[in-house]
Amino acid sequence: MGKGASGAGSIRKKTVTRKGKTYTYWEGRVTTGRHPGTGKQIQKSFSGKTQKEVLDKMRAAAMAVSDGTYQEPSKLTLGQWLDIWEKEYLLGKKDSTRSSYGTIIRVHLTPAMGALKLQSLAPHHIQSFINGLSDSLEPSTVHNIHMVLHYALAKAVKLDYIPKNPAAECELPRLKRKEIHPVDVAAFLEAAKGDKCELLFKVDVFTGMRRGEIAGLTWKCVDFRKGTISVSQQLQKRKGGYYFTTPKNGKSRVITPAPRVMEYLKEQKRKQTEDRLLAGPLWQDLGFVFTNEVGNHLDFNMIDTRFKKIAIAIGAPEARFHDLRHTYAVNSIRAGDDIKTVQENLGHASAAFTLDVYAHVTEEMRKDSASRMEAFMEEILGL
Repeated sequence: MGKGASGAGSIRKKTVTRKGKTYTYWEGRVTTGRHPGTGKQIQKSFSGKTQKEVLDKMRAAAMAVSDGTYQEPSKLTLGQWLDIWEKEYLLGKKDSTRSSYGTIIRVHLTPAMGALKLQSLAPHHIQSFINGLSDSLEPSTVHNIHMVLHYALAKAVKLDYIPKNPAAECELPRLKRKEIHPVDVAAFLEAAKGDKCELLFKVDVFTGMRRGEIAGLTWKCVDFRKGTISVSQQLQKRKGGYYFTTPKNGKSRVITPAPRVMEYLKEQKRKQTEDRLLAGPLWQDLGFVFTNEVGNHLDFNMIDTRFKKIAIAIGAPEARFHDLRHTYAVNSIRAGDDIKTVQENLGHASAAFTLDVYAHVTEEMRKDSASRMEAFMEEILGL
């Protein structure tokens, strides 16, 4: 890029002394155009603690200048910035995440506040917006909308478009913790006998895998010699079909289930061999563990429908497939597994999250522990 061309820039290290102390920082400038009247260069300044921080800001601005999408931050509306953020800064996110963020932007954020200037957006604007949402939407939905706005404005702060995030101190509605309804495992498995998803249900209730994880499980992820299951992908559904993506938190995990679970998987392998012979040339050898009649993965709606039929049969019509995951977690904790182990098996982001979700179970166990200790003391003290 030639000298003085739009998008060109320079960077230098600077020092400043305040109250006897010397501070070092980096400052860069990017040419964003020329004044239409004087012809002089118009430059945007960026500063930061490190050279890399400033370079990242300059490159982002230079790219926008090169693409013809650069606008002075003072002229950007929130709606314009959200469009830029969605298009340029969400490329590393999963397809499903980008889609949900885009829906929130178009349905909620842009219609309500899109016309406001980015630099004039104030905390009270956002608080008023959140309060309005709280009158008609569930607290969890309001939290998700606020999260997307907060993320978008945080990036604007990093790029020096605004000095601070006006969404940072917003008061949000209190989240309502959904009640957990573990299923009666014995009754559930009895009712599932003979169902075409029986083995899938058996594996899931003793491993706690998410629906997309168990539906997307392939034989290459099952190690019969080591007795382990690698959860490194999941199926997701969108318009047009299914696709593979990483597990929910982006982290693979290895489960070492009870030996009986591996026996269920061996049984499924034998059953699949029979299905392959029946299907003949129609069989698709795609590697899935749980398959339909021709070797493809199972449909989510079919899994949910068959689960609901069994749930109704055992008197739990409100149960969802996801409650098998909760059932596994509750039974693991009651069986004596520590929270860290349960967290890793479930693929939660942290043990703190697991403890929060299943706090009622650990509270029950603490009470039981106190009762057991009291009985022990009575026995040894002869009370």
